[in-house]
Amino acid sequence: MFHNPKILPFYMTYPMPLFFEEEDRVMRDLEYLQEMYPREARRYRQKVERLLDRFDYAGSMIYDEYPDRLAVYKMAQDMMAAIVEEEKAAEREIPEEKMPETEEIVQLLLCNEIYKRRQRNANHILKF
Repeated sequence: MFHNPKILPFYMTYPMPLFFEEEDRVMRDLEYLQEMYPREARRYRQKVERLLDRFDYAGSMIYDEYPDRLAVYKMAQDMMAAIVEEEKAAEREIPEEKMPETEEIVQLLLCNEIYKRRQRNANHILKF
């Protein structure tokens, strides 16, 4: 049989499904590990994801090459204020002595979620 080096085998002609399988595997792994967060961090993560949806649009500052540190900090403070209000409405107030730790957790979760969304939207493939 004649072998032409320019002809690719059929399984190599459309390699994109492998990228999507890798993305699915990475997302499942990430979600599994996020379920291991402490209970409060899991609850705050869900709220941060929901609140960040307002900033998830084309041209948003979260997709800037170098997001402004002050803007991210302000966003975290606004989210913290919204979380405090939600906690009061649910009759679960955050103790004053735990407030600095909670603010740091929210800021960390926000940066993590921004990173995850930036990677997902870069070429529509999640890369870690």
